[in-house]
Amino acid sequence: MNKHHIILFLLSIFLIMGLGGFVSCSEEKKVYVVYLGEHSGEKTLKEIEDHHCSFLHSVKGTTTKKDVRASLVHSYKNIINGFSALLTSQEADMISGMEGVISVFHSDPHEIKPHTTRSWDFVSILEGTSLINSREELLQNASYGEDIIVGVIDSGVWPESSSFSDEGMGPVPKSWKGICQEGVAFNASHCNRKLIGARYYLKGYEAATGPLNETRDFRSPRDVDGHGTHTAGTVGGRRVANASAIGGFAKGTATGGAPNVRLAIYKVCWPVPDQSLAEGNACAADDILAAFDDAIADGVHVLSVSLGSIPRTTYYTQNGIAIGSLHAVKKNVVVSCSAGNEGPIPSTVGNVAPWIITVGASSIDRVFSSPIMLGNGMIVEGQTVTPIRRRRLHPLVYAGDVEIRGTTASNTTGACLPGTLSRNLVRGKVVLCRNSGMQASMEVKRAGGVAAILGNTFNEIQVTPFLDPTTVVFSYSLTTIQKYIETEKNPMATLLPGNTLIGTKPAPVMAPFTSKGPNRVDPNILKPDITAPGFNILAAWSEASSPLKIPEDHRVVKYNMNSGTSMSCPHVSAVIALLKSIHPDWSSAAIRSALMTTSTINNVVGRPITNSTGSDANPFEYGAGHFRPSRAVDPGLVYDATYTDYLLYLCSQNISLDSSLSCPEKVPAASNLNYPSLAIANIRGSTRTVRRVVTNVGKANSTYFLAVRSPPGYVVDIVPKTLRFSKLGEKHSFNITVRAQSSIEKRNVFSFGWYTWSDGVHVVRSPIAVSSA
Repeated sequence: MNKHHIILFLLSIFLIMGLGGFVSCSEEKKVYVVYLGEHSGEKTLKEIEDHHCSFLHSVKGTTTKKDVRASLVHSYKNIINGFSALLTSQEADMISGMEGVISVFHSDPHEIKPHTTRSWDFVSILEGTSLINSREELLQNASYGEDIIVGVIDSGVWPESSSFSDEGMGPVPKSWKGICQEGVAFNASHCNRKLIGARYYLKGYEAATGPLNETRDFRSPRDVDGHGTHTAGTVGGRRVANASAIGGFAKGTATGGAPNVRLAIYKVCWPVPDQSLAEGNACAADDILAAFDDAIADGVHVLSVSLGSIPRTTYYTQNGIAIGSLHAVKKNVVVSCSAGNEGPIPSTVGNVAPWIITVGASSIDRVFSSPIMLGNGMIVEGQTVTPIRRRRLHPLVYAGDVEIRGTTASNTTGACLPGTLSRNLVRGKVVLCRNSGMQASMEVKRAGGVAAILGNTFNEIQVTPFLDPTTVVFSYSLTTIQKYIETEKNPMATLLPGNTLIGTKPAPVMAPFTSKGPNRVDPNILKPDITAPGFNILAAWSEASSPLKIPEDHRVVKYNMNSGTSMSCPHVSAVIALLKSIHPDWSSAAIRSALMTTSTINNVVGRPITNSTGSDANPFEYGAGHFRPSRAVDPGLVYDATYTDYLLYLCSQNISLDSSLSCPEKVPAASNLNYPSLAIANIRGSTRTVRRVVTNVGKANSTYFLAVRSPPGYVVDIVPKTLRFSKLGEKHSFNITVRAQSSIEKRNVFSFGWYTWSDGVHVVRSPIAVSSA
């Protein structure tokens, strides 16, 4: 290579790398969040934005100020200090090393997603008939949540729903500082004394996916999906008589848990491009962080967030919900989040920060019976919320016997997968499928079948409003019907019209989808915290959506059935609002403690709560247990914690999110956080001792006595064994020593127990989860 060629080679490298060694402009740019902590001192909004832009200018070299501002997506100016911007990965790395930057992370709109009447009556049943404070008395004592503002971060709201009427409500609380942001099909008149505020966040979504397809969603707080309307209605919907799902199922009075709370809507979720709404929404982390920043400044008291993802190891520094909720808790805003719908796989629970109240999902005592009558007169139980008219008997076939040759394998035969059924063999028949999904019902219809019977592998059936006659049966019933087909010369069947049955037992049962522990970020924090109704829940719906949210479904409903921890989270959010009304001085930690320590691990017949396989459930599924709202009003003792306690906990994870606190040389173990549950993972050696502190919120003069059930393979010793209080607000500490027995057979496997403090009136119960290394 001669001198001339060397010069040309070096020049080409220089042009590729750009001035000052910056990456090529051909590298893909993504939205990154740059988190700087909390605002301090007095700065104008322009000064804050200029400061944020200075980071961008320093990595973009000669780029003009106009171009720098064009790359800025969000500038958080209220409580949270930070911004989001379009950056290359190298630019993001450079900013992460700058002074004052706590973390930089990619805002992936596909990572965080939604965790998608009778339920409140069922909760009252679990309270126990001897309880003085009934649900109605709780509502009256809390003024139905009248002065409490609940922010709902979700997919928006359908404001015309009767659930959001403000009839008879008083003026908007003077503490409210928010707005009613106008947009497409949404103006100031859509807010009222019930829906007191609404905002939408689109910048992060559009920066990541391109402009919103306005034929698929509204550029406004209006909900086109239904998920946000459903969660908002579950929290604080007004009482609406004669509400029901399509076909009249679950007919009754629809109501939110706190029917007079004020609702503030923060829309952060939008359709995934080129996918149906049934396939989920995209919720960008930087949009979510912007919603938290506004909600805290607006003056909400509670935030209900039915969104999340399976957490990564970088969760505390790179998760918008975790970061936003920490700022909320510092301002005494209580945050309730869904646990996730990735169950029954272990270690899938999300929203695991100890300052978040994390909610699993369980069933209520209601089923939607739709039996099958076989040609021999046998009645087989099925369930559906699909309107069915009684028909004559039709020939019955098993899907595996009427498939197109070569379209299935040994593990897919009989599942009614798309394109597998023969029209010639199915036309005019009832088809039995080994799959309970919506696609199975649609495949039977495509092939000309008159009805579908779908098999379900769990002990609970998540009902679906199918487009065509369809019912779902348990696996044992599937076997019964299959044997009938095999042994009967001319098998026949018909589906009978469905109806709603109340008082079924046992209940609750853990939902098959509810995400489970242990906590993959830190197993020394037990998650979820609690469970609540989240299975086949009726609530308000968007009239721009359909029950199934697929293009083939053109039905419009005002109320719809939905399942998920997304539905259980707002149940707890509503009770938090009532507790905030009765105990305005209680911290977020105190409210969590009251909910957890008064919960139950038994069902309505007094037996242990089971999971969807019929086995006894454990704290990795239900946390402390199923919540009992009226009991939480008077828990006796609470485990309190402060913002500083959470920062010290983060020190145990080698994380600093607030420069105002320097981690001490001797950092407390994670298990020492004053939490209402106890988790100790991988005990090394024979023993581990942790400390807890309880605060008296019950009777001034009271004495509490200890009871312990040690986890199998361990001995739990608590000292002292008696706590005596002489006044309200008094605190007492105790030490918990866990000793592993030498007979433990399985290492790194959790074992469960509990301990309680009781004064004869209050029973303050805490679950224990321990494992040995």
